[in-house]
Amino acid sequence: MLVTIGEILVEIMATTIGIGFHEAQPLIGPFPSGAPAIFIDQVAKLGVPCGMVGAVGDDDFGRLNIERLAGDGVDVSAISIQPDIATGSAFVRYREDGSRDFVYNILRSANSRIELSAAAERLIASADHLHVMGSTLSIPAVQTITETAVARVKARGGTISFDPNVRKEMLGDASLGDVLRRILAVTDIFMPSGDEIFLFAPADDPAQAAQRLIAGGVAELVLKRGAAGAQVFTVAGCVDGAPFSVNEVDPTGAGDCFGATFVVCRRLGMTADRALAYANAAGARTVTVMGPMEGASTFAELDTLIAERSQRA
Repeated sequence: MLVTIGEILVEIMATTIGIGFHEAQPLIGPFPSGAPAIFIDQVAKLGVPCGMVGAVGDDDFGRLNIERLAGDGVDVSAISIQPDIATGSAFVRYREDGSRDFVYNILRSANSRIELSAAAERLIASADHLHVMGSTLSIPAVQTITETAVARVKARGGTISFDPNVRKEMLGDASLGDVLRRILAVTDIFMPSGDEIFLFAPADDPAQAAQRLIAGGVAELVLKRGAAGAQVFTVAGCVDGAPFSVNEVDPTGAGDCFGATFVVCRRLGMTADRALAYANAAGARTVTVMGPMEGASTFAELDTLIAERSQRA
């Protein structure tokens, strides 16, 4: 069983291009979202048993998320429904250069009520792999739960994947920085994006940073580079994964779907280069539609995309 813990929210996007939400404008959504939720939904789409510990409000946004996750095959028994607080939300607007402005409600939403309930205890007890998302650790209640789960899974001989998904400012919080580094110390698959790798291993270039992290105990480091593809570093060397050329509609969720697919493929015994091909295909399909989970893929859909690229080559 592959398990994750963390935020669940809806995403609502402006259909206009501009800076911020300073005036009334048309919106589209709500879409199910939240980095750990996107990750675990992609795992489920690949047919792997999985579950999530989280919390939503007793509202339409919460029901939208639970129905999507359960419908795709996620065990939602440890997602609590809170009667007196709203489901988390994110309002998003795109700028001309492709960057985004966000208005979040996470810390004062149902996500603040995530707890180690009896249902969560049962789900974690069934896990042989735990995926940790750094963004989730900004929720104070989740830090202790995550560290408890990490310790239990590792004690049973299970494995940990860790996507830092953090900004530099988050490491300025001494307690949060300590949690992130403790989790990194027991991580099997580390999946930073771009310059995130330097937050944990200052170096002159990504390869040097990767070597330092592997020397520190990380078994496998996957560096996500967006449109430039991805690389896998191990003690044996580096494997490059070529990107897919697609028409980008919405980049949200691409890294989460990439990470989920890579972890699933490696757990199924695939080689690093084959896992990278599937993961890059998953990230590419995600960005071709509006909504973070709307492009989550099955293996059959990924095989089709990979075959199409091979035919064009």
